[in-house]
Formats: sequence, structure tokens, C-alpha cells
Amino acid sequence: MRSVLVAAAGLALSTTPALAATDPEAPVFENGTVWEYSEIATTDGHFDDYLQWLDTEWKAQEEALKKAGVIKSYKVLLVGAPRKGEGDVILAVEYANMAAFDRSVADGYALQKKIFGSIAQANQGQASRASIRTILSTTLLREAVLK
Repeated sequence: MRSVLVAAAGLALSTTPALAATDPEAPVFENGTVWEYSEIATTDGHFDDYLQWLDTEWKAQEEALKKAGVIKSYKVLLVGAPRKGEGDVILAVEYANMAAFDRSVADGYALQKKIFGSIAQANQGQASRASIRTILSTTLLREAVLK
């Protein structure tokens, strides 16, 4: 009896991949990385100032996050001809998965202190950039990796 059960289990396991491949309801994609896109409108006359900040402080911040394993990559995208009400810069940050956002507040604060020196400095920097740019929106997207 036991050998019959083992043989039946073996047969079931060997046919499962074949059945999954022909299953019309099987998913045609897998979850990929998560992207965060922030649409930024620079203040007239401050485009170069903002790009300079991106090239220095923001880039250093993103590199520190990358080194800490929080993000995978980042990009700065420029909008060629923004329409009225649209941004002229898009900041793209790639995370491995949604679990990257499930960090404790204490961990987040500790990382900010490591990058900026203090939470007060981080807040001051954020406030000072308000004169050269406006964050219009931030969108979180998950990539669908087609099979």
C-alpha cells in the first residue's frame, strides 16, 4: 500500500509542471521591482540650482540608501516639453520590493541621522529647497515582469 501511495505522489508531482504550463488561469507575470516617481516643477530661474543640488546632496543621499540596501537604483529624468501644470524633472527610485517600505520609524530616523547628521538638518534642507522646486506628485508603481 505504501509503495502505491509513493508512486501516486511521484506521478502527481511529475505532472504538476505540465499542468501549470497549460493552465489558462496561470499568471502571465511575476511581481518585479517597485518604482517611486516624483514629479518636480522647478521655480523659474532655478532649474540649474536644482540640478546642482540633485548632483550633490540628493545623489549622496541616494548612494547612501543604495549602500544600506534600501534602494536598488535611482534616475533623474528631464521632461522635454512640460505642459502647463506639469513638472520638468522626474526623480525615479527603484526598490527591490514592497518590503522596503516596511521599516520601523526608528530605523528610518537612524538612517536619516546617518545621512544628514540630524533630523533637524534634514528638515531644514527640505524647507530650503521649497524656494527652488515644488513636488507636484509622487507615484508608487510595481513592475509586472511578463513571463
